[in-house]
Amino acid sequence: MVFLIATAGVGLLFPLKSGTMFGYFGENSKPASEMIEDLYRLGGILLLILLIQGFFSFGRVYMFTQVTENLLSGLRKDAFSKIIQKPMLFFSKHQVAELSSRLATDINVISEAFTLNIAELIRQSIVGIGGLCLMMYYTSWDIAKWFLIIIPPIIIISLLFAKKIRGFSKKFQDKIAEANVIVGESLTGISNVKSFTNEPYEMNRYNQKVFEIKLFGIRYGIIRGSFFSFVITCVFGSVFFILWKMLLLKTTGNISAEEFGRFMMLAFFVAGSLGGLPEQIASIQRALGATDRVFELIDGEIENLDEGKAVTEESTLKDSSIEFKEVSFNYPTRADFDVLKSVSFKVESGQTVALVGSSGSGKTTIASLILRFYDIQKGQILVGKEDVQQIPLTALREKIALVPQEVLLFAGSIKENIAYGKPTATENEIIEAAKKANALEFIESFPDKMNTLVGERGIQLSGGQRQRIAIARAVLKNPQILLLDEATSSLDSESEKLVQDALDQLMIGRTSIVIAHRFATIKNADKIIVLQKGAIQEIGTHQELMNIEDGFYQKLSKMQFAP
Repeated sequence: MVFLIATAGVGLLFPLKSGTMFGYFGENSKPASEMIEDLYRLGGILLLILLIQGFFSFGRVYMFTQVTENLLSGLRKDAFSKIIQKPMLFFSKHQVAELSSRLATDINVISEAFTLNIAELIRQSIVGIGGLCLMMYYTSWDIAKWFLIIIPPIIIISLLFAKKIRGFSKKFQDKIAEANVIVGESLTGISNVKSFTNEPYEMNRYNQKVFEIKLFGIRYGIIRGSFFSFVITCVFGSVFFILWKMLLLKTTGNISAEEFGRFMMLAFFVAGSLGGLPEQIASIQRALGATDRVFELIDGEIENLDEGKAVTEESTLKDSSIEFKEVSFNYPTRADFDVLKSVSFKVESGQTVALVGSSGSGKTTIASLILRFYDIQKGQILVGKEDVQQIPLTALREKIALVPQEVLLFAGSIKENIAYGKPTATENEIIEAAKKANALEFIESFPDKMNTLVGERGIQLSGGQRQRIAIARAVLKNPQILLLDEATSSLDSESEKLVQDALDQLMIGRTSIVIAHRFATIKNADKIIVLQKGAIQEIGTHQELMNIEDGFYQKLSKMQFAP
């Protein structure tokens, strides 16, 4: 700010000093040699002013860049850290592409404003207002009164325009985010797009959104253009009106050539500065709209993870039993639909319990509730004989490993993906985990072995290979509780056997909840819980459930094994 004020202040000296040169047009009282000497002295002063202003300008840009980059770095880190700590409900309401847009597009808009626009707005305001004050000081009341009549209305109307621009800008950023969502969905599901030959459909969907953005952008441009037109017309019109008034005074001999020259130079500086304000104000209002959207992420509710980290260093769950007591649950986004209805069951430490039922019966929801991705509306969930609501989130989740049906691998190496289960793991621990997951053999077959890149979402590996990497990740985590969400349902017979063998090894000594469609994989479970429409229909071993005449499990089993 010191450099900025100095730049503007020194900049105002230039029109003042250069304006005095006009006085020499009407100067006849001094000899030519003295006038030449004065002009050289004045030229030296003007050159010195320019050099000093150049130094302050460099300092201003350099310091603003330092401040801006530090600010944006903190903003990016804060925004991402808050997003990653949001509860699962947040991600059910917001799409990934929209959040990516906020982190990228919106912060870039803010970056432009802080790097350039704010500094220029302040500098131009100082030059414009300072120049107006100097013009009033160096001119008669006949001229000064016009400033007081003209400037206040211009400022008031400019503020009203600025408020309108900010509202439009925020909506404009929302429209861009909506377009980014379409791009994100299409590229993420590109195999579906191509297999259904829906490229024209996706192009049309995106084109429609782009057309909406274009129309909105044109309306936004009309508002901005009206603002620029108003300010430029009024500012330049005011300056030249006052210049015309001064010319009248000059012709009547009421002001000198030097006073007229000073005024004219100041008028050009003021007009240039105030004329540039609309662009800076519009850009800053756009940045403020983007800032609102970013701070919606930063200021929202997050999961309390720090408390959990402090607790887990000194405590572990007393045991790994799991108990549901009259649990009822509905997703907040579908408050009128009960996913679970008074569900009660118990899993003892070290037991393997299978959840079966038709799609939508609530099996995956039970796994999500154990991890406390969501909080229940009624009932109680106990893990290690403690209410999950009372266990710090990190302490709870560090004891649980999830192996999902659709494994997500990160776009790094196999080693990095296995180490995700325990980032501090040694090389030997990673190799041992891969061996236990039946993954080491195929990993060693690759030229780069553990350093083989898996591609985005693990696309360069087969489904069975991805599953075994996920199991190795879980082995490395060494959890007390294991959640298997249909981990073999999408695999071929050979891959399924390898994965199932790895899972059998992983489940030894651990409390395991297995969600499965293939009943062959759960025959040896200690207990099978049959769910239907969010309620428990039957509980027992495979043999006990098969002995229930016209039982739901028996019916499902016969359908699956029917020739």
